[in-house]
Amino acid sequence: MLMPSLKKSCSALLALLLLGQVLVAQANLPDFTELVEKASPAVVNISTRQRMPERMAAGGQLNIPDLQGLPPIFREFFERNIPQVPQNPGGGRQREAQSLGSGFIISADGYVLTNNHVIADADEIIVRLSDRSELEAKLVGADPRSDVALLKVEAKGLPTVKLGKSEDLKVGEWVLAIGSPFGFDHSVTAGIVSAKGRSLPNESYVPFIQTDVAINPGNSGGPLFNLSGEVVGINSQIFTRSGGFMGLSFAIPMSVAMDVAEQLKADGKVSRGWLGVVIQEVNKDLAESFGLDRPAGALVAQVLEDGPAAKGGLQVGDVILSLDGKPIVMSADLPHLVGALKPGSKATLEVVREGKRRKLPLTIGALPEEGEELASAAQPGAERSSNRLGVRVVELTAEQKKNLDLRGGVVISEVMEGPAALIGLRPGDVVTHLNNQAIDSAKTFTEVAQALPKNRSVSMRVLRQGRASFITFKLAD
Repeated sequence: MLMPSLKKSCSALLALLLLGQVLVAQANLPDFTELVEKASPAVVNISTRQRMPERMAAGGQLNIPDLQGLPPIFREFFERNIPQVPQNPGGGRQREAQSLGSGFIISADGYVLTNNHVIADADEIIVRLSDRSELEAKLVGADPRSDVALLKVEAKGLPTVKLGKSEDLKVGEWVLAIGSPFGFDHSVTAGIVSAKGRSLPNESYVPFIQTDVAINPGNSGGPLFNLSGEVVGINSQIFTRSGGFMGLSFAIPMSVAMDVAEQLKADGKVSRGWLGVVIQEVNKDLAESFGLDRPAGALVAQVLEDGPAAKGGLQVGDVILSLDGKPIVMSADLPHLVGALKPGSKATLEVVREGKRRKLPLTIGALPEEGEELASAAQPGAERSSNRLGVRVVELTAEQKKNLDLRGGVVISEVMEGPAALIGLRPGDVVTHLNNQAIDSAKTFTEVAQALPKNRSVSMRVLRQGRASFITFKLAD
């Protein structure tokens, strides 16, 4: 049994050790105070006003839609507050909506960066500075694809942020955000970089920076700083199931944002490179079926007629492994790299075709305007054939081939019990390739299907509602 004096000494020693650990931990944490003092004056609050038709419910109350019914994942920030109806003695059918977001000043003569969705459809944009003064802003240009907008206020000698290189960021590095969540101006939150080069649904041209910085409605368009006080990104989106912060925040890299801003300033619009292909991810089974040693690259599921890829000799079934020596690990890497190239520039693709690597030089095209759609799927024709996959197929007519921009292919008219039903094939699906072989007729489809190997991944290229993709399956003994 320990003596009382020895017990006291042990307790004191333990307390000192614990205190030492706390002090060491505190010493390792960054101090953001100086960064915030220097950077905050260049961060602004942005509000907008928009005239829109007034929707009134019974009793004179606004009929607000149920936001809980919206898709919970990757929604844009709920920047727009509940609309306020101004007094209107004349009884006009107009109301005024407001939104709150953030932005930051990038030049002393009044250029401001923010998100496109913060100012979209605004009739008036107000920028509030750190001294509470307000300036009306003019929209220089906006790019919905990257969600970047460039504003201009008439002023001189404004405080500005320092611009950093987002490509130098490392996963695990400390970062800090300043913005106006829920209208609370110049709120500061900090965290670390969780990942780089993230692709989000419907966001093909931005390799997002993922962080665990607390971002909420009102932070949109605000700056993301590194420890050197340099802006490395624009806070843009959150992953949420509740509508609020859940530890997954996404920022537009500053390299992307500044390229967009410079083009908007010079031309009022943004030009991006384009290949003219539909691609998909290469999973383990597809890698096996195409003779790859591991899942990597972007599988070409469709080549658009007269597009840059078609003119450069790219074919359906090619797996793109690199662009100008830059590796394509995930298929989502390709749009980022291609979009960053200037239309008319030269590029070299490394592809795998029929198990062999080859290089294809081509000229990058210009990304078309949004809204262009692929052709619709075909309807069944006349000649029929059945096969061991458990489907009946019909040959396409000449008109259907023309509409779908196909040289061959067959359309599924009936799906019976068997492998086809198990892998989700449906009537109306168009099959253009089976086991890496082009299908030009129902007879060819049957012959290839009969010769399919057992217990090995086999690929099939299918068009459904005009969209092409490869699927894989295995035939049992």
